[in-house]
Amino acid sequence: MGATGIAGSRSALPIAITLAAAVIGIDLLCQSAGARAAEKATPIPPPVIDEMRAGGGKLETAVVAGGCFWGVQAVFQHVQGVENAVSGYAGGTTADPTYHEVSSGRTGHAESVEITYDPSKVTYGELLRIFFSVAHDPTQLNRQGPDTGTQYRSAVFFTGEEQRKVATAYVDQLNKAGVYPEPIVTELADLDVFHAAEDYHQDYAFYNPTQPYIMWNDLPKVENLRMMFPDVWREEPKLVGVGGNS
Repeated sequence: MGATGIAGSRSALPIAITLAAAVIGIDLLCQSAGARAAEKATPIPPPVIDEMRAGGGKLETAVVAGGCFWGVQAVFQHVQGVENAVSGYAGGTTADPTYHEVSSGRTGHAESVEITYDPSKVTYGELLRIFFSVAHDPTQLNRQGPDTGTQYRSAVFFTGEEQRKVATAYVDQLNKAGVYPEPIVTELADLDVFHAAEDYHQDYAFYNPTQPYIMWNDLPKVENLRMMFPDVWREEPKLVGVGGNS
């Protein structure tokens, strides 16, 4: 899946559909074959249990999976306190997986994002709140929007015991509060290894804002972040710096 040729459900929509949508509005896109509207944002309460804001400038990492990593990465690149957000693969067994291997659904990996953050500026629980409310729909099993397969599953991969406690408690809190019409199906698991994705996947939404998939599925998530979380919104995204139109 390169920037100019993307296979499967993330391929550019047919020219006829794209041109028609430009004339009669974006509503036509959700009626096109195989397409589904981008996930709607869900207002949710902050976690009751969260890590303490830490001083000292020591950075921490969080790894989440919520469908196509382009949009999840784009969301967290606009969050204050996030120092880096890298697209990659987690939760599988194949060593050094490639995108094409992961896309087969046979490696066990999920498209994921590794978030490096400053806990003195944003907490793990605050990142999870963004993840569950605007970055993806945690009630969809093995899919997000138009993308289907276990590689698009919802998951939180813990990097430590404190993250396990916060994430587990938060999912339980949200389920009990009934903030979603369906139960959360997010996988909660220890992180084994995070593999960074190929360079052409990094900063993809930033470099390809007019690509139909990005316009329909991912840019609305970024806009929802801006509207729902103005206190942590950062106008200029924190880019990885190795992507681009390759």
